[in-house]
Amino acid sequence: MMSDRLPLVAILRGLPASDAKAVGQALFDSGFAIVEVPLNRPGALVAIRTLAAIAPPGAMIGGGTVLDVASVDAVHAAGGRLVVAPNCDPAVIAHAVARGMFCAPGVGTASEAFAALDCGAQALKLFPAEVWRPAGLKALRSVLPEATPLWPVGGITPQTLSEWLAAGADGFGLGSALYRPGDAAAVVAARARAFVDAWHAARTASG
Repeated sequence: MMSDRLPLVAILRGLPASDAKAVGQALFDSGFAIVEVPLNRPGALVAIRTLAAIAPPGAMIGGGTVLDVASVDAVHAAGGRLVVAPNCDPAVIAHAVARGMFCAPGVGTASEAFAALDCGAQALKLFPAEVWRPAGLKALRSVLPEATPLWPVGGITPQTLSEWLAAGADGFGLGSALYRPGDAAAVVAARARAFVDAWHAARTASG
């Protein structure tokens, strides 16, 4: 489900439903294809529904901070097919996978990483990345199955992206460095392009 998508996840925490169309279109036009709206802010499900309606073919929209099975169902009903969480909850992972959704739970230890994979997680959200740092990611990468997508989340900027890639990251969750509530679509577009450019530059440099 991920091979053809740019693995940069736009985390739109606090996105007003009224801004979803403009902000979403700015991201899609900049090359983003994965967008999550965390559920712990008002209007998240309405925003997900709006984004799913305008997403280009191949894009994946979903919910973040998905903490229970009922929330998985709510995201699915809104048109979302991505489930992201800050934690590793076996019931949430298994339910999302059973519904045919892409699930990226949060992990903070090697034990959680392997437990999430055992439950069917398709990617691992390394959170909070500020605690792990690239050296920690590199150590975790060395023991995980080689094909496991590993996405650090927290404090990633265009300037630090290459260091994380060199340590073994496969993608990134991008929060406040990309979007803050109330940001104009043009501002989000400029930040999105900076991340996309940094991704391509780092990939080219790494060969």
